[in-house]
Amino acid sequence: MFSVGTIPGGTPQSPEPGAASASFPSLAPVSGRGEAEEEEDNEQEPAEIYLCALWTSGYLGIAYYDTSDSTIHFMPDAPDHESLKLLQRVLDEINPRSVVTSAKQDENMTRFLGKLASQEHREPKRPEIVFLPSVDFGLEISKQRLLAGNYSFIPDSMTTTEKILFLSSIIPFDCLLTVRALGGLLKFLGRRRIGVELEDYNVSVPILGFKKFVLTHLVSIDQDTYSVLQIFKSESHPSVYKVASGLKEGLSLFGILNRCHCKWGQKLLRLWFTRPTHDLGELNSRLDVIQFFLLPQNLDMAQMLHRLLGHIKNVPLILKRMKLSHTKVSDWQVLYKTVYSALGLRDACRSLPQSIQLFQDIAQEFSDDLHHIASLIGKVVDFEGSLAENRFTVLPNIDPEIDEKKRRLMGLPSFLTEVARKELENLDSRIPSCSVIYIPLIGFLLCIPRLPFMVEASDFEIEGLDFMFLSEEKLHYRSARTKELDALLGDLHCDIRDQETLLMYQLQCQVLARAAVLTRVLDLASRLDVLLALASAARDYGYSRPRYSPQLLGVRILNGRHPLMELCARTFVPNSAECGGDKGRIKVITGPNSSGKSIYLKQVGLITFMALVGSFVPAEEAEIGAVDAIFTRIHSCESISLGLSTFMIDLNQVAKAVNNATKQSLVLIDEFGKGTNTVDGLALLAAVLRHWLALGPMCPHIFVATNFLSLVQLQLLPQGPLVQYLTMETCEDGDDLVFFYQVCEGIANASHASYTAAQAGLPGNLIARGKEVSDLIRSGKPIKPVKELLKEKQMENCQTLVDKFLKLDLEDPNLDLDIFMSQEVLPAATGIL
Repeated sequence: MFSVGTIPGGTPQSPEPGAASASFPSLAPVSGRGEAEEEEDNEQEPAEIYLCALWTSGYLGIAYYDTSDSTIHFMPDAPDHESLKLLQRVLDEINPRSVVTSAKQDENMTRFLGKLASQEHREPKRPEIVFLPSVDFGLEISKQRLLAGNYSFIPDSMTTTEKILFLSSIIPFDCLLTVRALGGLLKFLGRRRIGVELEDYNVSVPILGFKKFVLTHLVSIDQDTYSVLQIFKSESHPSVYKVASGLKEGLSLFGILNRCHCKWGQKLLRLWFTRPTHDLGELNSRLDVIQFFLLPQNLDMAQMLHRLLGHIKNVPLILKRMKLSHTKVSDWQVLYKTVYSALGLRDACRSLPQSIQLFQDIAQEFSDDLHHIASLIGKVVDFEGSLAENRFTVLPNIDPEIDEKKRRLMGLPSFLTEVARKELENLDSRIPSCSVIYIPLIGFLLCIPRLPFMVEASDFEIEGLDFMFLSEEKLHYRSARTKELDALLGDLHCDIRDQETLLMYQLQCQVLARAAVLTRVLDLASRLDVLLALASAARDYGYSRPRYSPQLLGVRILNGRHPLMELCARTFVPNSAECGGDKGRIKVITGPNSSGKSIYLKQVGLITFMALVGSFVPAEEAEIGAVDAIFTRIHSCESISLGLSTFMIDLNQVAKAVNNATKQSLVLIDEFGKGTNTVDGLALLAAVLRHWLALGPMCPHIFVATNFLSLVQLQLLPQGPLVQYLTMETCEDGDDLVFFYQVCEGIANASHASYTAAQAGLPGNLIARGKEVSDLIRSGKPIKPVKELLKEKQMENCQTLVDKFLKLDLEDPNLDLDIFMSQEVLPAATGIL
């Protein structure tokens, strides 16, 4: 609003400070990168996933929509067993909010969905099961939905034929189940209006792209294994402001390797961790990049790339807002920095060896479209003015009409001052001053102060003026001159906004037309970010490159280390491991408590896992064979919601390994059988191991740590090359036991539980008694109560009885000796005898 007034002497006054500042704000400096980008990151809603699945004749078709990037992911038709293990794996990985399927289903699918709906304990929560009529999954109608979709990445200039050819290059129309699943998913999204619930009905659900995902070549790892190996570990956030909103990563493998500088790099690293693979081409391509950045001469380049990656922000969220016309001022600033950072990455990668595929992809696929986008934004958007006015504004010399209107708007104060002077000359002499103001959407008004005699509404009437309203003791009128100004100048403020909004829309269309290259930028930049993070960790922790040998069934590790324990312990003793060929497929590890058996098992599992995600490993050398799964029974993941005993949970974990492990699987078992009677637990452990031994060359690679020394002493396992006995080396020094934490061949002769008990602080007499009872059990002799303990107890009872007699007052007339003897003496005497 503009306001100009005159005083009685006729001297023009400046615009009113409050009014002028509303329309002519001081140009605030462009804020630093933290404010706009932090706002963009913090306002992102939690990602939700909606999955559609169809299973027919042994084949599975899957498609899901991810709200975090507004992208549809699909898996080409894949064979799946009647138990639907592949579908279960997808559900475990993506945790969808809803599972959509046809109401007309196979019995196996119906049984599977019923079981899924009944999982009360499922984390984070069980999905909603949605059934749509089978007609919604028809092949032809699904194709029509796909072709009729409004996709921002397809230019409007494409003809119908060109659009069909374009989509055919992305979507496998020969995979009939996948096409039907995509059609059903689009129907569900349109019906639920995911993300656009409050928009007009003509606004469709934003779809920024289609991406294919496959689950072939993946290594099977269940949630228990992720937990016990501490690959992921969530903890409550220490900040009081975030206790209810989320978790933070604790001490875990993901936590120490996650040095990514952009959010999408962290997301990709977590995805790699949930999808370990034995695809040698993919693994070696990751290792090549890590090895390149580990070279000392490439350290500066790695640091520069990481700085650029810090500016790669949430592009899918910005594109989604553009699609819905919800773009903010900060979005343009963030997109501008992201695109220019991507150009910096491209220029840097063009100077790097093109023999490395990732550098070649970035150099080629970061096309000139990025420069076009950056140039357009830089030439059109007035960042300083936009931040100051909190709306989209354009730079000068973009549109002559807008520039002219802005010049008129900026010149209004002095012009309105002159108009106010002329209006004052025609007003009643009792009116000391007046001003002419401009209010958007209302127009130009004459404003005069309210005089003392103006009490009733009828007193506001002034000849030649139309009264409009009273505000803050000021009367607002329309005069002939203000009406003439309305006709001459119009609603300048709104006209400028409308024209700048139209320019913003045109700019958005230019950006959305190149959304494909922006999506590709995010994919390649996040991959580079992950590999730079893994290279940084490998440099700091002294990791080495693993080798892959498809002919080797198992793993060979030379001087391996536990990646987490070595950071917590002052000294760490490395150990080697080898399980390959037909020898020593079952390693039985015995040794005292606290000698390092569990750490050794986890170390083997973690080194194998790190190699299967394409990371360097904590070992001098590591050779990884064809591993298809990792099974564990190390810790009991207890939960009240499961309704299972600790031993039942242990049995479920072992049963999973027995039923699913192949000759290429790695199985880690620690202290199985200790949750029940010793004899029963020992029998179960021996039975499980004998079952695997009976498989011969098809036996999995198994590491078993146990304190059941009877397993060896009673020769419960058959002799042969498949079994190898290992122990943790120790040395007795008088009453002390020295741990070397070194694995060697052999069998432990005792568990040395008494030494561990002493280390835990148990009283010496209890430890001595425990050793005595243990020796009696081993020799088969009866266990008798300790005489010294019995005699000491008798003396205490005798003393108690004597004290009662000494306190007895025989001169007390109320004393009844019969009651005293029956209630006090006789019970105590019985205890003594």
